[in-house]
Amino acid sequence: MRIPISGQPIRLPILLLVATEAAATCASPFLAVTLLAAGRQSGTPNDGALWVCGVSFACLMILGLIATGLYSERQRARALGISLRVITSAVFAFIILELIAWFEPALSLDCGTLGVIVTLGMGACLIVRAASAKLLDEPLFKRRVLIYGAGTRAGVFARLRRRADRRGFTIVGFIPAPGETPVVPADMLLPSNADLLEICRRLHVDEIIVAMDDRRVSFPREALLRCRLSGIEVIDLQTFLERETGKLRLDVIDPSWMIFGAGFRRQAPRVLIERLFDLFACAALFVLTWPLMLLVSIAIKIEDGPRAPVSYRQRRVGFNGLEFEMLKFRSMDVDAERAGSAQWTAEDDPRVTRVGRFIRKMHIDELPQLFNVLKGDMTMVGPRPERPEFVKELSEKIPYYRERHFVKPGITGWAQLCFSYGASESDAMEKLQYDLYYVKNHCFLFDLSILLQTAEVVMSRKGAR
Repeated sequence: MRIPISGQPIRLPILLLVATEAAATCASPFLAVTLLAAGRQSGTPNDGALWVCGVSFACLMILGLIATGLYSERQRARALGISLRVITSAVFAFIILELIAWFEPALSLDCGTLGVIVTLGMGACLIVRAASAKLLDEPLFKRRVLIYGAGTRAGVFARLRRRADRRGFTIVGFIPAPGETPVVPADMLLPSNADLLEICRRLHVDEIIVAMDDRRVSFPREALLRCRLSGIEVIDLQTFLERETGKLRLDVIDPSWMIFGAGFRRQAPRVLIERLFDLFACAALFVLTWPLMLLVSIAIKIEDGPRAPVSYRQRRVGFNGLEFEMLKFRSMDVDAERAGSAQWTAEDDPRVTRVGRFIRKMHIDELPQLFNVLKGDMTMVGPRPERPEFVKELSEKIPYYRERHFVKPGITGWAQLCFSYGASESDAMEKLQYDLYYVKNHCFLFDLSILLQTAEVVMSRKGAR
């Protein structure tokens, strides 16, 4: 089951996990004071300070857990990885709470008490995670889906092999449409001549996915309508895969679905909010990172000489297909493209300098793009801009490639969270599916979530070459 929040469908188990961990961390100051009070003769902090500490700690922990990817449906970390992410979030919360105490002494707690609070909250999160690891994957939280169709389009379910791909649903069977040659497992086939509503009731179906190869042949309009009016959801294959995979599958979408479906809206309030958010985020990041940018500039000069350029400008394709000059710290040799043609970056590319290798792994080379955002050529969150040469080539080979330019390109994006570095046509096709999902569904909360989760990409050095 999924709950729509600001247009984004969030799985109920994740919402329950957020609520449980928020409650546990919010209660940790009261538990800590109770434990410490037994060995003290002095008074305890007042309830007002404890409530402020509890709410602040809960909010900071949730932000940290989002940033480290622990609320992502695609999170596949094991026990050690989860523990390290929880510890990182707790340390982040401790530091911010200490800063709050520095500026507002009336709300402060002594360092020892605060340390106990953070330790208890961290332990509570680990306990909740361990207890919910199997519980939240139980069938109780999964939708039972019936696939109407067993041909080529229904065969896409066979390619959803990973556990993360099937966390939200359980397939109860496939019903072949008239004229289709089944390509799905024979033991999953259901009789096509039986009453559809009766099958759904017998198998406790929550949702019917229409995955016919050709809807013009014997479309079961009346049977599906009866199911819909009986409270069973009926959706098409494209919408289902979009919801469950977080991307628009190029092998199943068609222009009519994109034209008549929800999303793909660019409204004036949304544009204004996006611009204000960009300006605020740019100012905050520049204040935090200018010392780092200065150090990188000095390092590049030391490695390549005082006359070597620190940054470079490169033509990229932006909003509505218009070209602009994107700024980056120079991470390759000055004459990296001496042949005069654009080249994909390869694994262990010999053109990358020693300083460049480090700043690429940490994504520091992207920081000068803050000036592109201030100028308005880019935004904080959006599809990554590509070079005109690659755009021309890929647009001729990959359908819907130019549609990714109907929003501004970004420093980070949904594709960067979900897919590693792309350096080939097949990689570009995979990333495009995530970019199209973003173009269709982008909103302020989605952008904020992507920006927070980018912290994990930087720390884990995903997608860097």
